[in-house]
Amino acid sequence: MREKNAWHLNGFVALLLFLLLLAGGVVSLVRGVETESPLIALAVVLLVLSIVVLSSLVIVKPNEGKVVTFFGRYMGTIRSDGFWMIVPFSERKSISLRVRNFNSQKLKVNDAEGNPVEIAAVIVFRVTDTAKAVFDVDNYETFVEIQSETAIRHIAAKYPYDSFDEEMNGITLRGNADEVAAELLTELQQRLVVAGVKVMEARLTHLAYSPEIAGAMLQRQQALAIVSARRKVVEGAVGMVELALNQLQEKGIELDDERRAAMVNNLMVAIVSDRAATPVINAGTLYN
Repeated sequence: MREKNAWHLNGFVALLLFLLLLAGGVVSLVRGVETESPLIALAVVLLVLSIVVLSSLVIVKPNEGKVVTFFGRYMGTIRSDGFWMIVPFSERKSISLRVRNFNSQKLKVNDAEGNPVEIAAVIVFRVTDTAKAVFDVDNYETFVEIQSETAIRHIAAKYPYDSFDEEMNGITLRGNADEVAAELLTELQQRLVVAGVKVMEARLTHLAYSPEIAGAMLQRQQALAIVSARRKVVEGAVGMVELALNQLQEKGIELDDERRAAMVNNLMVAIVSDRAATPVINAGTLYN
């Protein structure tokens, strides 16, 4: 079922018609009672018509839609705010067209590597097809909540929380928040199109390891950070030692293999160590 425009007319015209019918019915009723003439029947007709006109009046607020049904048949939707006349004795259901937020609960899900993580997201949406929102699903708000949490669980289980292998360049939940949010939005839109809902934005609001493994994973991250930092230090130290040996050679200072090895060892210890080196004066030679 798709949304269509419902027939509607300026409500003030209908209100004026109601007042005229009501006044004519009252006047005819009074004169009919006084003169005992057939005007009573006309008064009854006019009063009934005034009630019919009155039942067709409806007020539509800004950013609100009125879904109109007449004896179970969908007649259309009124989106224009104002005072309107519609089909008499029809049923009207209000539905909000405003932009709305849905904050999911913190969901506990296993990521692609089997690690339990906590994840939550905020979904920004609005109703674009009132007919689908009212007739194709039982309750579109509940439908949005359930489908959003289902999509969040699916995305969380599809990717790892983090990548501990530098050679792997795959998408992770922590390192690729924008890509994950874009995929979540696409999947949500596919799920919610049946309810006439447009997803405007989807963002992760919470992402963390579950408490039972958070401590262990923090230690793992710290260890990886230390190893990575040490690797950079060693690379720099090797370059500095190589530069020092090359400069000595350019200045004509020749070292045998043993002295060269001792110099490399001393420089590496002094540079790589996380503590300040303590100088030691050698009063002898390298061989005694």
